[in-house]
Amino acid sequence: MEHDHHSAENIIALYNQGADEWDKVRKGNCIELTWLERYRALLPKAGQILDLGCGGGDPIARYFSQLGYLICGVDSSVPLLERCRERLPQGEWHLADMRTFKHESRFEGIIAWDSFFHLTRSAQREMFPLFGLHSQPGAVLMFTSGHDNGEAIGEFLGQPLYHSSLAHDEYHRLLKEQGYTVVKQITKDELCGGRTIWLAQRR
Repeated sequence: MEHDHHSAENIIALYNQGADEWDKVRKGNCIELTWLERYRALLPKAGQILDLGCGGGDPIARYFSQLGYLICGVDSSVPLLERCRERLPQGEWHLADMRTFKHESRFEGIIAWDSFFHLTRSAQREMFPLFGLHSQPGAVLMFTSGHDNGEAIGEFLGQPLYHSSLAHDEYHRLLKEQGYTVVKQITKDELCGGRTIWLAQRR
């Protein structure tokens, strides 16, 4: 039973309200560099990346943009998207909810880093067909999840910050249904702030 839908639905408002604070923490702080390099190693030399929950575009969108990839960023925070447009004007930026976002393109890569895990468990399940819809053959997908099956409430700006996760075997099944195979998965990666990370490729 998902007990705190109010906290889940409050995520968008929190990231609008806390855009400055969040951006200060994230900008230039590329704790995930090792994972971005693993992801990059699976990509073709050029192409489009769909960044779901792109925040202010720094460090992740900036990293791939500097390598010559075209970034299509999606976020529901107006002030964070304004930063993306200022920093990376060559990108394509959409004010949208990842749960309902549709694009005519299929992408070489999809990332949902520190964003996917804010969705309720039912919304996470519904994301996998959207991943499939937007994926080229050979596409690379990376997302962060919770550590185990259930919900957790953190804190941001003194307010509840919702996270949830499916069981690991369900993530494996949902990925497989969309033609994805897990390439690397680490639960509570201590070299990346204790995140649980999934890196997969579509065959």
